[in-house]
Amino acid sequence: MKLSMEKKSVWEIIDEKEREHLFSYNEEYKEFLDKGKTEREVVEYIIAKGKEEGYISLEEAIEKKIQKGDKIYLNNRNKSCALFVIGEDLEQGMRIVASHIDSPRLDLKVRPLYEDSEMALLKTHYYGGIRKYQWPTIPLALHGIAYDKEGNQVKIVIGEEEGDPIFFINDLLPHLGADQSKKTLAEGITGEMLNVVIGHSPKKGEEKHSIKEKVLELLNEKYNLVEEDFQVAELSIVPAFKAKDVGLDRSMVAAYGQDDRVCSFANLKAILEVDAPKETAVAIFADKEEIGSVGNTSMSAKFFENAVAEIVNAMGDYSELKVRRALANSKVISADVTSAMDPSFKEVMDEKNSAFVGHGITLIKYTGSRGKSMTNDANAEFLVEVRERLNKEKVVWQTGTMGKVDQGGGGTVAYILAEYGAEVVDMGTAMLSMHAPYELVSKADSYMTYKGYLAFIK
Repeated sequence: MKLSMEKKSVWEIIDEKEREHLFSYNEEYKEFLDKGKTEREVVEYIIAKGKEEGYISLEEAIEKKIQKGDKIYLNNRNKSCALFVIGEDLEQGMRIVASHIDSPRLDLKVRPLYEDSEMALLKTHYYGGIRKYQWPTIPLALHGIAYDKEGNQVKIVIGEEEGDPIFFINDLLPHLGADQSKKTLAEGITGEMLNVVIGHSPKKGEEKHSIKEKVLELLNEKYNLVEEDFQVAELSIVPAFKAKDVGLDRSMVAAYGQDDRVCSFANLKAILEVDAPKETAVAIFADKEEIGSVGNTSMSAKFFENAVAEIVNAMGDYSELKVRRALANSKVISADVTSAMDPSFKEVMDEKNSAFVGHGITLIKYTGSRGKSMTNDANAEFLVEVRERLNKEKVVWQTGTMGKVDQGGGGTVAYILAEYGAEVVDMGTAMLSMHAPYELVSKADSYMTYKGYLAFIK
């Protein structure tokens, strides 16, 4: 009996047939990334896929007596959602995989459009933990919704299709950058400098603000919008990059928004393969994790708890105690990414405890920062159960931490679900360049993330 652990990558372990499945899975994953660059677009994608597999809305489900095998989707304001496959006894708990679908980006301010130095620009307010210096001089796209004066919703996506214009944030040329170069990375580009170029040519016949007026004219012609409509819109700037293979062996994926859509796609693929489970299976896709899980579409908004109460009620013989037991007896994977060992930045990593790209899904006993602040520290009994499921289903897995102890850290939705009394552990994909406009993951790890969630939930 060998007492020490032997580390092997996914590529060394899988056979040729599974290798084909791995690459096929990642082609679908890249398509998902390109179609879902905002949480609204991801929710639309998830619900469409659910309907194809026979899922019905929670509103439809509660009109009848819910029973084992029913497949139900919850749409929470088009910005977060959940999929349920009903098991035998909800009171005995559920198997839940909870991911989030929001990603760092630039949101437009409520009065964004202005004219300066022969350009029309948009003012932004960054969302989530970005590194501001990474956003200038890359191709950008505009995504979101607005409402015209008649109350019609207008969907806007500009910069993604071949032939579309893109948008742009300026940076200082090196010839004049002597003072900027003396600043720290955080100071070189500030939040108020992330202004997006949207136009340059003037509107004929206008004397004042003619470039801004030209932009408004174009928006009015195409979308029936006026300037006031910006104040009640949800519009975001995201990278215009498409998901691409990386490396001559095409073994990695570079794309915007892989935190946390790599886990969300795996979560979706896993739940869609579950039929009539003994324990109710749930996939949660939450919003607002990147800004602390606040707001009525976030994990802390109790939309999930309310949905469980509705399901218990529709199954007959409702009581609050049954709802509380259903939540407290549940077992949960908090599906979020973690940092992988980067050969260029080893000084911030604990190499003996870091995750490595290509070594499968990463089990993370605790997140948080420094003295385990704001973490859910998973119980050993639950970790053993998760390990047994992963090993039984031949899932390649590893453990990881978020860098050295006092270097920083990060949080997930784990602590919110743990407040119900459920058993919770973080488990997701190790990645590189997290929160950058273009992030990097191993195809081996994204595929094993899906296999890991399926092993846990089915």
